[in-house]
Amino acid sequence: MRPGARPAGAGQGAAAAAQLLLTLSFLPSVVEAQVTGVLDDCLCDIDSIDNFNTFKIFPKIKKLQERDYFRYYKVNLKRPCPFWAEDGHCSIKDCHVEPCPESKIPVGIKAGSSNKYSKVANNTKELEDCEQANKLGAINSTLSNQSKEAFIDWARYDDSQDHFCELDDERSPAAQYVDLLLNPERYTGYKGSSAWRVWNSIYEENCFKPRSVYRPLNPLAPSRGKDDGESFYTWLEGLCLEKRVFYKLISGLHASINLHLCANYLLEETWGKPSWGPNMKEFKRRFDPVETKGEGPRRLKNLYFLYLIELRALSKVAPYFERSIVDLYTGNVEEDADTKTLLLNIFQDTKSFPMHFDEKSMFAGDKKGAKSLKEEFRLHFKNISRIMDCVGCDKCRLWGKLQTQGLGTALKILFSEKEIQKLPENSPSKGFQLTRQEIVALLNAFGRLSTSIRELQNFKVLLQHSR
Repeated sequence: MRPGARPAGAGQGAAAAAQLLLTLSFLPSVVEAQVTGVLDDCLCDIDSIDNFNTFKIFPKIKKLQERDYFRYYKVNLKRPCPFWAEDGHCSIKDCHVEPCPESKIPVGIKAGSSNKYSKVANNTKELEDCEQANKLGAINSTLSNQSKEAFIDWARYDDSQDHFCELDDERSPAAQYVDLLLNPERYTGYKGSSAWRVWNSIYEENCFKPRSVYRPLNPLAPSRGKDDGESFYTWLEGLCLEKRVFYKLISGLHASINLHLCANYLLEETWGKPSWGPNMKEFKRRFDPVETKGEGPRRLKNLYFLYLIELRALSKVAPYFERSIVDLYTGNVEEDADTKTLLLNIFQDTKSFPMHFDEKSMFAGDKKGAKSLKEEFRLHFKNISRIMDCVGCDKCRLWGKLQTQGLGTALKILFSEKEIQKLPENSPSKGFQLTRQEIVALLNAFGRLSTSIRELQNFKVLLQHSR
């Protein structure tokens, strides 16, 4: 070898190192560049959503979630998995969910049945008698005949309602109130075969995919065959709008949940005092275009798409809550009035958003075919809500059930426009009704999406500072 010459391998190594440094130096701008522009299947751009969420929605939805009506959620975390014997568990103690003591629940919430939401439906003078009713669904003898007839109508309607979700029976002894503020969604260490099986069942068995597509829909699964992903997305774009939307909703929900875990990660635990905060390494592992072979930005775009779907549902359901009969009743008259004012303010903002998703473009073809497809869509999503009972971590199950139910409620709203338009002002509707459980899930689920988008902005800033 001549003097001064370097081995060929050394030159290649230096070039590779230089390329790696160059890649890392541009990483933040790459993430930002790939999560921008107009979303597919709608006319909305990501920058508009970011600005709308940051300056209008996020501060208000955060306050709303702190209100008593929205912080207490009744859920059954002991329902058995209907599909397999669950053997998963968390690796840290924080996955435990602490139920709320009965004494902490506002009297107007715990005294009423799941459908009571107004002052009229809760006879204030007889609250103590109502509390003594063991079955929350029972019709109390102290209520007026008009109220009792309304409750019977509600129950009959709920029994026949085409729900997109499997709802917990709030009368079950296993159903308990949970204070969502004291049980925040964050990293629990729940992973491995149990978590993989849940997501794999959701993607592979419930999203629409022909057998000819070899690439797994589940982003946690290893690729099969020679498909590098591009042929999968070419195939996805060839699907009908409804089936594309279904996949994007599930992918967006998955991305949102992962963002929450990255933003509230267990950084260290010293002397029994855990420290929680954003984990850059975990964020890159799940969303960086290099580490995910281009998948990360697509997942984040689906998060924005899901945000648009739920935003549209809120704008559509506004007339339901604008009626005087709806009080969001907890028993605290002053706070209830403030809560409703804040909620109506949020609805006004959602209606002012100029680039909503057009749900009328879905199920708009041949009536018979559209009806069949809609029913298939509904049953697939309802099955996913049942899979949430297979999650082996209580805290993950809590937030999975809540966010799935929130999305299911949003879908129910989007396809009930005619019924919402016919709502009477001063009496319960027989055509469209929301239980308190659905209302709490709807607003908290949207609050989670709003938080996800806000956390994504924080991660972009952290990436820029890390260059």
